[in-house]
Amino acid sequence: MKVLFLSADGFEDLELFYPLHRIKEEGHEVFIASNKKDYITGKHGYSVKVDFTFDEVDPDAFDALVLPGGRAPELVRIHEKAVAIAKKMFEDGKPVASICHGPQILISAGVLKGRKGTSVITIKDDLINAGAEYIDSEVVIDGNWVSSRHPGDLYAWMGEFVKLLR
Repeated sequence: MKVLFLSADGFEDLELFYPLHRIKEEGHEVFIASNKKDYITGKHGYSVKVDFTFDEVDPDAFDALVLPGGRAPELVRIHEKAVAIAKKMFEDGKPVASICHGPQILISAGVLKGRKGTSVITIKDDLINAGAEYIDSEVVIDGNWVSSRHPGDLYAWMGEFVKLLR
């Protein structure tokens, strides 16, 4: 499977690198898309190579989506193409994993009404206002969407997401 990550500078390093390597361990291909070429840097100073800009991505070419948290989702969600990618993949029923602030992209995509999920507590009201049922749990699975709260939930989040990829 081909798994796409949407991110930007300021991502939470653990929330990008842990799933990137965990998904690779399962034998899947991983690609990073961002608002700029070359590299993006996490809030703890680690960088990752960008494979595509948002404008270069065809969502139909990918099988699953990962939305890491940190400050990056605030930058990602202002790009219409990035939001359109997330919306299409979510609505197509492809596996989507979000953690921390990652659901901000899904909120902007308008796909959470009637869904159950979780996030970092600081955007709980945003999820509720988007029509989602917020559940304070280490991992919430609702169909094709797997969500978690913070780096302490990484093991549960990726454990459930890789099940969807299988």
